Amino acid sequence: MAVLCKPAIEVPEYIITNEETLELARRLHHGHPQLDLVLSLIEHTGVQKRHLIQPIDKVLQHPGLDARSATYEAHTKARVPAVVRRALDHAELEPQQIDLIIYVSCTGFMMPPPTAWLIDTMAFGPNTRQLPIAQLGCAAGGAAINRAHDFCTAYPDANVLIVACEFCSLCYQPTDLGVGSLLSNGLFGDGIAAAVLRGNGGTGVRLERNGSYIIPNTEDWISYAVRSTGFHFQLDKRVPGTMEPLAPALQTLAEQHQWNAGKMDFYIIHAGGPRILDDLSTYLDVPPEAFRFSRATLTEYGNIASAVVLDALARMFDEASTLDGHRGLMAGFGPGITAEISLGTWTTNTET
Repeated sequence: MAVLCKPAIEVPEYIITNEETLELARRLHHGHPQLDLVLSLIEHTGVQKRHLIQPIDKVLQHPGLDARSATYEAHTKARVPAVVRRALDHAELEPQQIDLIIYVSCTGFMMPPPTAWLIDTMAFGPNTRQLPIAQLGCAAGGAAINRAHDFCTAYPDANVLIVACEFCSLCYQPTDLGVGSLLSNGLFGDGIAAAVLRGNGGTGVRLERNGSYIIPNTEDWISYAVRSTGFHFQLDKRVPGTMEPLAPALQTLAEQHQWNAGKMDFYIIHAGGPRILDDLSTYLDVPPEAFRFSRATLTEYGNIASAVVLDALARMFDEASTLDGHRGLMAGFGPGITAEISLGTWTTNTET
């Protein structure tokens, strides 16, 4: 079975703290009728700081979709290759040994996709397959892991590179003044993550089963309005309560594998916000400490969209407390409302 190796992570150099975010909200939205609510929501996100690809004064400007697209492409090309190299090093593989690149991003658009540029730039083979995923938002990190698993199930000796590149700051819209939009301005950060799923060998999570679940009639709860000014993020106030219907989906997938979702040794969960983790702790009946990796990502980087699950996984590697045979659950949540769920076992000896 394929093994998901240690991810590589990069967050950019510009930092905004939660205190600076609150002060910015007070200054920019003085007189907003719901400012006190917005400030309270931002204050309780659990985010201490976020990283940005540009200084905050540039983030607050809106030079137009064409300029933002050029910024997205320039930073993608400048920042992604180094992260990919580290992920390949963690997996002890060379670019020519990669059979498929899955590239996920919901914060910018390029065509041809960045996969084509990476293949040419980093000497991946010309037969490398490409799978760009652009419309699953935060759930795309989990989806990328699952599609990589599917590919390695079909081609057992294959290796898959996963890349998640999210520059959420490029989606800032100064005219969006709804509570959900203002909250998102204090929640999302920028980050890049990459990881390799090895068909043979490697240390990490041996993937065993995956599944998807969508909550009916919730497609407008998390969405983009695509306008001439770019992507306008829309967040429904009901989103924080989605763990009540999603927790049973996690339990069902585990039961299909004869596991118990409430009795795992590790959890790698997309941290969209603190209530997601708090509610999941309640509904799965697991201690809050079980989600420490995801909570650390939220605290230190904010919500970095599809890259969250890979960053949380990297933190588990760094803690080095997981033992051979430990069972775990990974899940990404996003628009739809969609859950992408996978089960796996930690292994340090899979050479065949």
